[in-house]
Amino acid sequence: MILTKAQYDEIAQCLVSVPPTRQSLRKLKQRFPSQSQATLLSIFSQEYQKHIKRTHAKHHTSEAIESYYQRYLNGVGRNGAAPVLLELANEVDYAPSLMARIILERFLQEHEETPPSKSVINSMLRDPSQIPDGVLANQVYQCIVNDCCYGPLVDCIKHAIGHEHEVLLRDMLLEKNLSFLDEDQLRAKGYDKTPDFILQVPVAVEGHIIHWIESKASFGDECSHQAYLHDQFWSYWNSLGSPITKQHRNHSPGGNIQNIQNPSFYI
Repeated sequence: MILTKAQYDEIAQCLVSVPPTRQSLRKLKQRFPSQSQATLLSIFSQEYQKHIKRTHAKHHTSEAIESYYQRYLNGVGRNGAAPVLLELANEVDYAPSLMARIILERFLQEHEETPPSKSVINSMLRDPSQIPDGVLANQVYQCIVNDCCYGPLVDCIKHAIGHEHEVLLRDMLLEKNLSFLDEDQLRAKGYDKTPDFILQVPVAVEGHIIHWIESKASFGDECSHQAYLHDQFWSYWNSLGSPITKQHRNHSPGGNIQNIQNPSFYI
């Protein structure tokens, strides 16, 4: 099923004033019943990440950080079991996992002799039981599990979905008896940065000669196409020839946004 540019714009516009919660996703599904939950979640996540990038700086001023930290302390002082940090993140329209990082860093700066390293922060976010304060550990945990766009839990899900679709693509190539090299084989041959698969014998698809395939298990909106072109595809194109970029709009093979103008051939 193809999602047209007009349909995408309608969904994206609907998301402008929608908070990133599971309740919002349910309402979105009710409004667009013909679209799969995975499609809506992928678009929802990408649009929200754009919003976070636009507003990131204002949440990281020294004044904002101190204000959030004091509000957190006051909140847990009244009721340590209440979802103080999660509610604060929702109130100021910031991703819960990112708010948890701000408060955790501020807490550690106050209670540790040396400033916390990025690796220590990341480790505590992945496993809040490492946080040396039970109340804060619980608050961080609530933020992580209730964040559908950011955080270590979301990162794990994205990684698993990406790996799943690489496996599905490999199975499709084997089924078609196409000769190919995967990333591991290419690295063993000395390649540094490679697409997911290089076809040892190029094939023709709808009039295009295809040399390599890159799988992206996310919605292929215009912004992500341009980013991938800049970061990966142009270099692949110049060194390896024309590609197929398989960018999923709903975490299943087939279908992506129309009218994206770039040199790649999308399926």
